Amino acid sequence: MGTQNTSAQPSTASRKGAKNPSPRRSCGGVIHDNVRHTTRFTVVGNHLTQHAALSLIAIGLSAHIQSLPAGSPVDIKYLSQRFPEGRTRIAGGLRELEAHGYLRRIRERTEDGRMVTRTVSCNHPGRTGGEEESAEAPRPKPPTRRSAEPKRRALPAVPQPAYPAPDLLVTALGVLSGLRREDARLHLSATDVEHLAPGVAAWLERELTPADVRRVLTFGLPTEPLSRPAALLAHRLNAQLPPLPPFRAPSETPAIRHPLQNCDTCDRAYRAPEPGTCEACTPTT
Repeated sequence: MGTQNTSAQPSTASRKGAKNPSPRRSCGGVIHDNVRHTTRFTVVGNHLTQHAALSLIAIGLSAHIQSLPAGSPVDIKYLSQRFPEGRTRIAGGLRELEAHGYLRRIRERTEDGRMVTRTVSCNHPGRTGGEEESAEAPRPKPPTRRSAEPKRRALPAVPQPAYPAPDLLVTALGVLSGLRREDARLHLSATDVEHLAPGVAAWLERELTPADVRRVLTFGLPTEPLSRPAALLAHRLNAQLPPLPPFRAPSETPAIRHPLQNCDTCDRAYRAPEPGTCEACTPTT
């Protein structure tokens, strides 16, 4: 014997015996009038345009940046000139995109040694350019950090000359560039020579000759290969720096300081009133 479910409410009878009307369809909402693009279009994912955590400014900035060709400026100054939102709101939108992985900023060193900031736009955070998105794609992996390139260790400091005269620095450059003729392991780059030249000039102004400085820098070198010859030379220039010459009262007839000459035999610099050969190459009688 069946029992009636008294908790269920009876259905309301339609008026005049007619069937219940179907639910009214909402008359609001968007209606798309789309045309298929064949030129000048950009594919933007719904994960960006319908992102729940991004502001409308951030979504618009990302769509604009993704539409630009590679190499276009996307800094705050350019974007604030392009759009009326202002620097503060645009900067906030860029920070949102960076926090959610749609932008990355990378510091790189150019060929001339300057540090610049590169902006990388990601149209799908967590994926790389070689991957294709499927209908049932797995959850994206968090972006991995780029392995930092090993930085070149800085050279030790070298003493600085009290009066870096141009001819003194030129002589110092000649001493350093000629070290490889004494020992092939002392081959220095242009950056190394530029760093070490003031240290050699500080020795030369202490009344040492270029031959004396060259002798100290090349004496008793290790027999094993030199991995950082410039660092070894910088240490010697700093650790073995001779004292300043004693003070001499100015005489009535000041000593004549001859100009630097290049030896006709060994091409080394020496001071003399006229060109010729240095003391080491002049035959003794």
